[in-house]
Amino acid sequence: METGGASMKPTLTPKAVIHQKYGTKACYTIEEVHEPPQNGCPGLAIAQKGACLFRCNLELPDISVVSGTFRRKRDAEQSAAELAIEKLGIHTRTNDLTAEEAWDELLVRVKHLFSNEFLSALHPLSGHFRDAVLREGDHCLVPISAIFAYDAKICSLSKCIDPRVESNPYLVIQYILRAAEKLSDSLSAPKGQLSIQRKNPYPSDVITSSVIEPSLSSERSLIEVIRIPCLLDKPLESIVLDRSPTGYYLDLVAKELGLSDAAKVFISRPVGRASSETRLYFAASGTFLSDLSSDLLDLKEALHFGEPLNARATYLCGQDIYGDAILANIGYTWKNKDLFHENIGLQSYYRMLINKTPSGIYKLSREVILAAQLPSTFTTKANWRGAFPRDVLCTFCRQHRLSEPIISAVIASSKTAAVGQDHTYGGAIAEDEGQCVESNDTFRCEARIYSNSQELILECSPKDTFKKQFDSIQNVSLKVLLWLDAYFKDLLMPLERLTSYADALALQFNPQRVFEELASCRSAHSSLNSRILGEISHKSNDVKLPCNYPEYGDSSVNIQGSDSGTSPSNGSLVCISYNVALIAEGAEVKEPIENNDEFEFEIGTGCVIPCLEANVQQMSVGQSACFCAELAPREFILAAAIETARILHLLDSNACRLEYSCNLLRVTEPLEDRMEQALFSPPLSKQRVEFAVKYIKESHACSLVDFGCGSGSLLDSLLNYQTSLEKVVGVDISQKSLSRAAKILHSKLSTEPNGQVPRTAVKSAVLYDGSITDFDPRLCEFDIGTCLEVIEHMEEDQAYRFGNLVLSSFRPKLLVVSTPNYEYNVILQGSNLSSQEGDQDDKTQLQSCRFRNHDHKFEWTREQFNQWASDLATRHDYSVEFSGVGGSGHLEPGYASQIAIFRRRSETRREHPTENTAESAHKYQVIWEWNSSK
Repeated sequence: METGGASMKPTLTPKAVIHQKYGTKACYTIEEVHEPPQNGCPGLAIAQKGACLFRCNLELPDISVVSGTFRRKRDAEQSAAELAIEKLGIHTRTNDLTAEEAWDELLVRVKHLFSNEFLSALHPLSGHFRDAVLREGDHCLVPISAIFAYDAKICSLSKCIDPRVESNPYLVIQYILRAAEKLSDSLSAPKGQLSIQRKNPYPSDVITSSVIEPSLSSERSLIEVIRIPCLLDKPLESIVLDRSPTGYYLDLVAKELGLSDAAKVFISRPVGRASSETRLYFAASGTFLSDLSSDLLDLKEALHFGEPLNARATYLCGQDIYGDAILANIGYTWKNKDLFHENIGLQSYYRMLINKTPSGIYKLSREVILAAQLPSTFTTKANWRGAFPRDVLCTFCRQHRLSEPIISAVIASSKTAAVGQDHTYGGAIAEDEGQCVESNDTFRCEARIYSNSQELILECSPKDTFKKQFDSIQNVSLKVLLWLDAYFKDLLMPLERLTSYADALALQFNPQRVFEELASCRSAHSSLNSRILGEISHKSNDVKLPCNYPEYGDSSVNIQGSDSGTSPSNGSLVCISYNVALIAEGAEVKEPIENNDEFEFEIGTGCVIPCLEANVQQMSVGQSACFCAELAPREFILAAAIETARILHLLDSNACRLEYSCNLLRVTEPLEDRMEQALFSPPLSKQRVEFAVKYIKESHACSLVDFGCGSGSLLDSLLNYQTSLEKVVGVDISQKSLSRAAKILHSKLSTEPNGQVPRTAVKSAVLYDGSITDFDPRLCEFDIGTCLEVIEHMEEDQAYRFGNLVLSSFRPKLLVVSTPNYEYNVILQGSNLSSQEGDQDDKTQLQSCRFRNHDHKFEWTREQFNQWASDLATRHDYSVEFSGVGGSGHLEPGYASQIAIFRRRSETRREHPTENTAESAHKYQVIWEWNSSK
C-alpha cells in the first residue's frame, strides 16, 4: 500500500468551506429582487418589471448573513458563504502567505481585538472583553487562553508562521505575547501572567454602549458540568457551577480547578460539532509559565505542562489536555451578548464518547442507541434510516482530526462513449451527479482516508458496481465504516484478524498510521471492547465481523397476541414500538432506559441488534414480545440513560440484564414482492408453490428437501395441500429464518386437522442450519428437491457449485429450480413506474436497482439459465425440461419466473463423498425436529 501524500486538492469555494465546517446545518435561502425598469414609459397602464436579481440569506448555528444582489443564484450563495467566512474569522489564504505577511496580519488582528469597535461586536471573544471591563476595570485585562481559543483567525495565522501549531496549538500563546510586545505602545502583558491589557482605558461612552449592565443581565445560573480526573481509575464527577449575574464564568472554572486566577485556565477547541460551545478547561502549570519566561525568540521546543496527560479528555477533543479537566457547555456566541450555557451531565459525556465511533455516530443519528447498530448492507436510499454512510464517515474523520474522505466515482460500464471520473473532497454529492442519461451506466467507487499531514491511512477499492453513483458512494463508505467499527469493537484484535477483515472488504491500510492516529481511543473506550460475544456475517462479503451484542437474547421469548398472518421477511420494512429497561438480578428493580413509539428498519440489513431482529421475525403484525438479553457495552447504556447516576449504581452493585418489550406495528413487503403482486394474481410466490405441488402429486413423492428454505414459506404452504409427502426437510444458512420456520411448522403440524388445516401424511420434519453448497449425507436420495428463488442470492460460481453438488451427490429423483427471468424485469418495472399512484420511493428504488432485489447477486436471461441447467443435466445423467410461472413461455420475454425440472435417468445409487468419520460428514446442524410418533 502506497503511503505517499495525496494529490493537490483543488481550491475550495466559499460554499465548500462552509459545508466542511457546518455540513447540513448551513441553510441557504434565495430571495428574488426585481430592479426598477431602466427605461420606463410614463403613463403606461401595463406594469413594468426590471431585471430579476437574487439575494441569499445564509443561516448558520452561529450567525446569519445576507448577500448582495446577483444575476445568478449560485453567485449569491457563494457571496453569502464568503461573508460568513469573513465574519467567523475562518482564514482560507494561509497557504498563500509568507511568514512575514502572516506576522503583519497577526499584529493587525491583535490590535483590532483591543480596539473600541471590537468591544461592542457580536463575537464569541468580545464577551470576555466585556467581562474583563466589568471585573478588572477599563484597562480590560483579558486571559490569553480566551483569545487563542475563540479567535480562529489568530490560530490560522499562527499556523502559517509556525507549522508546529497544527500539532501543538498552545504554541499560539507565545505568538500572541510576541504580538503584544510589538504593540507595546498600546498593549501590555503583566509579568508572570497569561493576560494582556490595554495601556489606555476604553472611553466611558464605549463602555456604556458595549457592556451589559448587571441589572439587565440574566439571573443567577446553576450550570451542570463534568469533572474528568486525570487518573483513569477515578470516576467522572458531575458538579454545579453557581454563577451570579456579575460573575465571570472562568473564575468559577478556575476555582473548581484549584486556581486563583482565571488567566491560568486553558480552554480547548470545541468538542463535537464546530458550532458547539462545549469545551474542556484545565490548569496551566508552573512549568508551563517558566517555559514562557524564556526568550520567546529562541523558543524551539514544545511548551511543557508538568502535569500528566488526561487520556479521556485528550481523546474527547483531539487536543492534549493535562491534569484534571472540566467539561462544560458555556460561552458567548455570535447571536447576542448574553452568556450561553447548557447543562452537561454524564449522559452527555457518554454521547460525546460514542459519537467518536462509527456505530455510535449512526446510533445517535437515529436517536436509537440500544436497539440500532451500524447496518452491514446499504440497499436503497428509500429504505435507509438515519445518517447516510458517507455522512457518518465524514463525521468520523472530523471527530478524529483526519482529512475529509476522498471518494472517487467512475463509470464502470456505459453504452455511451462518455466515461467520467468525479473526485469529491468533502462537499455534498448530488444524488444523480456525474451520471449519464443512459440507464445502463454502472458506477464503481474508491475511498481514501488521509491524515491531516496528508499521509495515506487506508483505501477501499471494491469491485462492486451500481446503477446509481449515489448508491456506489454509500456502499464504499459503509465498507470503510464496517472495518473501522470492527477495530473499535475489539481494540486488542490481532493484526492478522484485522487484516483478514480488511481483505474481505477490499480494503488496504497502513497499520502503523492507523494505530498512531487512533492510539488514544484505547484508554477511552475500555468498555466497548470488554466482551466480544461472537461474530456476525457481513451479508455481501461472507466475512464475519466482531459483535458485542448477543445474537438471540433469551431463548424464552414471550410472544403475545394472535397471528395475523402478516410477518416480516428479508427486505421487509418494519415498524415497531419498543421499551428497554435495566433489570437487576436478585432485586425487584427495573429502570427504564430507552423507548421509541415508532422505529422503522429494514429486515436483513443488520441495522438493529441481532436479538431484536431475530425475535421480530418470529412475530406478526399486532403481536407483542418480551425477552431479555445480556448487557450492551456500558458506554451505550449510559449514553441512553437519563437517570445516569441510578443506572451506574445498579451496574456497579448488581448483576444486570436488559429487558426488551416490543410491538410489531406494520410491515411493508419487499419491492420485489409488491411488484409481483401488482402484476400477477395469484402472486408469483403462490404460483411457484402450486407448480411444485403439481410435480409432487404427479411423482407420488414421499420425501422432499427444500434447499434454501428461508422462513419455511414453501414447506408451510405444502401443508395446506393433501399430498403423499411423509418426510419434509428444509436447509438454510440463516438461523433467524429457520427459527421463524420452526415456529410456523410446529404450530401447523401440532394442530388437529380441521376445516382450515387438512389432514397431512407428514410423519417427520427436520430443519437444518447449513450451506447448500456443503455436502451432508442426510440429504441424499430424496424423492424430490426444490430450490425456489434461491440461487440468485449466491455468487454465480456458487450457483454452479450447488448444481453440481445436488445432482452428483444428493441426487434427488426430481429437482425443481426456479430463478427470476432477467428479460422480464422491463415489464415488472415498467408496470410499476407507469402507475399514476405508484409510491415515489418505489420508483426511485426501481431506477437504482439493477435486479429485482438488491440482494440478488445475478439474474439470468433464458439463454443463460438454459445453458446452466442443460450443462448440469448432461454432466450428471439427468434430463431437464423448462417451464415457468407468470406470463407465457410462448411470448416474449417468456415467464417472469423461469423453472428447470431435472429428472434422474438412472436408479443406480452413486457413492457419496465420505469423510474420515461419519460425524465429520454431518456438516449441518439440526435446528428443529418433529416426529408424529412422539
